[in-house]
Amino acid sequence: MASGKEKDNFEDSLNNLETIVSKLEKGELSLDKSIEMFEKGISMYNECKDFLSTAENKIMVLTESLKEEELEE
Repeated sequence: MASGKEKDNFEDSLNNLETIVSKLEKGELSLDKSIEMFEKGISMYNECKDFLSTAENKIMVLTESLKEEELEE
């Protein structure tokens, strides 16, 4: 998890989220630990969503630049 330092990449965040979900699904954690893990999971989910949104925006910009090049030719 990134805190002030360089953020993890998408794959790291997704792997962390999958680990958290797996631990929660086992049902072996105490209530307090489950809540803590759930909060971390929400944070990882939001981080993954941000990575995907950024990637989507980059793809849209690149796609638009290709369309502009086609029009100029």
